Amino acid sequence: MRTLLMGLLLAATALLSACDTERAARLEEGISTEADVRRQFGEPVQTTERADGSKLLAYPRQPEGWTNYEAEIGADGKLAALRQLLTEANFAKVQPGMAQAAVARLLGRHARELRYATQPGQVVWRWHVQRGQDKKVFDVAFDADGRVLQTTLGDDERQTQAGG
Repeated sequence: MRTLLMGLLLAATALLSACDTERAARLEEGISTEADVRRQFGEPVQTTERADGSKLLAYPRQPEGWTNYEAEIGADGKLAALRQLLTEANFAKVQPGMAQAAVARLLGRHARELRYATQPGQVVWRWHVQRGQDKKVFDVAFDADGRVLQTTLGDDERQTQAGG
């Protein structure tokens, strides 16, 4: 029963990711409006209004999904940029010593927070990501001061459990 439920969950999240790709394809930077973005992606989880009148709309798909989208709306109300935050380029920007807040701005909301008894004071943030057909996790370990210690990219145990 658990394997069946896990399989259904994985199928639903794959559909959500595919739907996001289709939604993004319907939008054009410089032409689509904020209302168009909201029609395609729904209400954002978070809206950040900037001093210049522009906005950032956050569409995290964690913990079930594999993406975190961010729509930048210009002061003119038009879509300036639509970005998938969980990319190899953004992962490479996460460096030792970086603050948790900076990592959150770069990658969006994480899927899980892990703590290990063998490493007191440390916390690990985990994002679920997809590389081709492979399901992966990107982990960022922070020290007690909230600074990056290291990052790792590994296999997603949800894929292993669903397949076995």
